Amino acid sequence: MSYKQIASSALNCLRIGVTCVALFQFTMGGPLASSVQAGQDEDKNEQHTSSPIKHVIIIIGENRSFDHVFATYQPRPGEFVRNLLSEEIINADGTPGRNFSKRQQLAATDEVPDAFLLNPPTTQFPQNVLPTALAGGPPTPFLPNVETAEAIENGLPADYYQFLITGGTGLEPGTPDTRLANPNTLPPGPFQMTPGIPYDAYSASPVHRFYQMWQQLDCSASHATRENPSGCNAQLFPWVEVTVGAGVNIGAGLSGSGTNGLARPANFSTEFSPGAVTTNEGPAAMGFYNMQKGDVPYFKSLADSYAMSDNFHQPVQGGTGINHFMLGHGDMPWFSDGNGHTAVPPHNVQVESGTINQGIVDEIENPNPAPGTNINNWYTEDGYGGGSPGAPAFGGGSYSNCSDLTQPGVAPVVKYLLSLPKPVDPNCQPGHYYLVNNYNPGYFSNGNNAFTDTNAANTPFTIPPSSVRSIGDELIDANISWKYYGDDFSENVVDPYFLSPIDVYCNICNPFQYDTSIMTNPTTRTAHLQDTANLYADIASGSLPAVSFVKPSELVDGHPATSKLDLFEGFTMKIVDAVQVNPSLWKDTAIFITFDEGGGYYDSGYVQPLDFFGDGTRIPLIVVSPFTRAGHIAHDYSDQVSILKFIERNWNLGTVTRRSRDNLPNPRAEFDNPYVPVNGPAISDLFELFDFGPGFDRGHGEY
Repeated sequence: MSYKQIASSALNCLRIGVTCVALFQFTMGGPLASSVQAGQDEDKNEQHTSSPIKHVIIIIGENRSFDHVFATYQPRPGEFVRNLLSEEIINADGTPGRNFSKRQQLAATDEVPDAFLLNPPTTQFPQNVLPTALAGGPPTPFLPNVETAEAIENGLPADYYQFLITGGTGLEPGTPDTRLANPNTLPPGPFQMTPGIPYDAYSASPVHRFYQMWQQLDCSASHATRENPSGCNAQLFPWVEVTVGAGVNIGAGLSGSGTNGLARPANFSTEFSPGAVTTNEGPAAMGFYNMQKGDVPYFKSLADSYAMSDNFHQPVQGGTGINHFMLGHGDMPWFSDGNGHTAVPPHNVQVESGTINQGIVDEIENPNPAPGTNINNWYTEDGYGGGSPGAPAFGGGSYSNCSDLTQPGVAPVVKYLLSLPKPVDPNCQPGHYYLVNNYNPGYFSNGNNAFTDTNAANTPFTIPPSSVRSIGDELIDANISWKYYGDDFSENVVDPYFLSPIDVYCNICNPFQYDTSIMTNPTTRTAHLQDTANLYADIASGSLPAVSFVKPSELVDGHPATSKLDLFEGFTMKIVDAVQVNPSLWKDTAIFITFDEGGGYYDSGYVQPLDFFGDGTRIPLIVVSPFTRAGHIAHDYSDQVSILKFIERNWNLGTVTRRSRDNLPNPRAEFDNPYVPVNGPAISDLFELFDFGPGFDRGHGEY
């Protein structure tokens, strides 16, 4: 298959929920977004901080869990890290360790024919081995040469462009991954991907959807212990992958689009066999890299030289869009009439006329097993929405009214939360249908309303314009400068339907593109939402705002199957290097490097239930700053909303709203178990990652 054929296949996949690579003919174009600097008043509120930090940069990659990346990381003397190696789940060479059986993955069955089970009865996989490992990602690289790569992507150091033209699998997606020596006989737990699947190679993408992630964690109050009071055993990752996953394959080795209300194929199988249909995932969730063998070298060097957390979590069970929204708002979006009033999502109704996507859609999530498929865990309605221009829309899923226990999937999660020794409030407002997976934002990047747009190239699976208040609103009200820098944003402003083959902007990743308050004001929109080309210019000129959110393109964000982790390392390196060579900027900057969510990869860390929506698995968080201690590892429980808490504490702000997660207290933990808050639900403000010296007031006063 040629790179153009692969590109065409990738372009045809749904942009909502599956991070697609729209590739690739190559001509550059699109105006550089306005470099208007917001908040340039002479008396800047942003200078009045409670620490020496005057600039915060948040770089967000895609879909990697902490153990997936840092499984074998060994810290400096005097520091401790909780990972697969320290727990002796694996050995330093990646082989099973003496405690491997404590993290054994299991199969399960549904004992209630018509209900979603959070904690189904379990059993061993046949022969006590994982399902067959399957190949994923493009057989050949997406791009043909370095010149093409440099024409499309500007976010890499010069010596990293070579990685955009390497890493093809050489295998048909969904077939046994023969790069591994034993794809059919992997032990029932974590397995090392390298050197069989080279570090610079594309790989399969595990499922990362809301109810699937809840089910993978296998949570029950009956499992609760002092060390694991949530009772989440995390032992159903591969089982969920092979029974429902993200639906069946849609081409180019990418994840499926969900069940979308379709019947399970008659030749569906949970195990690979010739002629059978599978989810194409196998046990991809259990793969990890090995830093002891040279994998992930740049992030290892940053962890050695600066600071990181080994207890930082994705805030929502589920995927890219919804976790970015939580990062920007500390709360969840919900279905409305577009004017801030609650409404019921389309439920088995015809799409309104005026769009080519006419069809029957059902946008209410239903993880209950479809009739006749309960044993195989095939959800009734779960998806990103099916159809395309020229083909009728169907399916959808993705909204849940978690205030109503009669709604599908809701009761098992809510009852679990309320059954814990210290019950957890689901935090679900009556009548609100919350988006729990990925839909397109309510506005195009040019500010036009995407929900009401009837262009044939648009999708009906778009959330209405949101009135949920964001950290952007909070910073504007406080006269503190900020920007969201999106890689390829300028291209998308003139190409809102992603018709250009060089448009690889991630629209669902921009938390502010959902918001009426930001998107309908042209001055506000152009001042705060810009291209990463402006980021590099602002760093060089010293005009960086106080708070910067930075998102790479789909080429270099690190998402498995469509990107690679070494490409996200390169994207990060370019920014860190640029900041460090500007002494006036570096002296008061903190760079937070993290991921939107774990991508469905397994993690062995404790998960604290905060509400109906999360938390989820651990993800990496590295902080690069002159105010970190080399090699320090913080253990305080935190998640993406902790970044909002850091911003609010540093600039002496309140919380985003009265119900947002930044209202949660900082965690207190017992000495012998620093990972579990005794005052939970609680999340840190991340100040423990820094060393500001003896003059620092650890209260909230000005530094």
